[in-house]
Amino acid sequence: MTISSLKGFAVYSIALVTLKGVYRDRVFRGIFMAALLFVFIPAVASLSMRQVTELSITMSLSLASFVLLLLSVFLGGASLWKDMERRYTFSVLGLPLKRSDYILGKFCGIALSLFLAALVLWISTVIVVYLASGIYPSPRPVVWQYLFLSVFYDALKYVLLIAVAFLFSTVSTSFFLPIFGTIATFLVGSATQEAYDFVHTPLAKTISPFVKGVASALYYIIPNFTAFDLKLSAIYGVKVSVSGLLLTFGYFVIYTAIVLLLATVTFSRRELT
Repeated sequence: MTISSLKGFAVYSIALVTLKGVYRDRVFRGIFMAALLFVFIPAVASLSMRQVTELSITMSLSLASFVLLLLSVFLGGASLWKDMERRYTFSVLGLPLKRSDYILGKFCGIALSLFLAALVLWISTVIVVYLASGIYPSPRPVVWQYLFLSVFYDALKYVLLIAVAFLFSTVSTSFFLPIFGTIATFLVGSATQEAYDFVHTPLAKTISPFVKGVASALYYIIPNFTAFDLKLSAIYGVKVSVSGLLLTFGYFVIYTAIVLLLATVTFSRRELT
């Protein structure tokens, strides 16, 4: 067996153990219980007599996004900290295993659990929208593939957020920085696009160059989560640009790889006590 295959097996084993641990975690079960709110969406959406289908799509995608956000923050932010608190990290690293393999395995396990959760949430969304569109037909047809793309790109967004949470976890000795740092990154990353667009409009002439520079720097440094939001296309059937989807996917791959590289380097140099 080659070194690369041994490395792959180690990452796979840690990812599998992490995935099993996630589904046993009470936090995961508690957060995922919020998905039961899908049951009430058709009844609530029926209060809108003219746009029942559109409201059902909006509420379903928003609920799915909220559940994925909670999972990414609390699973990504607390995973490494819990392992170190329980001394699990020290036992694993006592084996002939690189720290980078450990980080990648943990990340892959949590990312896979998020994709599986996104799959369940997408199925729930399809059922809710199908029922709503059948009971209250809409003049605007539902573009089902856009529902899938919206949930899928939301999942990509939150997997990127998990990578950010891991980076915070590698430099922190408690769960406060990973949790609140991840939340802050998400909030800033959801607003950088609007801030960048505003400071580069004629209306922003009175804004100082320093503020414009800060806004531009944040735009390029902080992940741009707005690019992953396809809810408007799913709700109103707005055509999605294939080139835009590919560009966003490439952005996800490159940015996630960079963040994970920083996380593995940081964790490799960290003194564990």
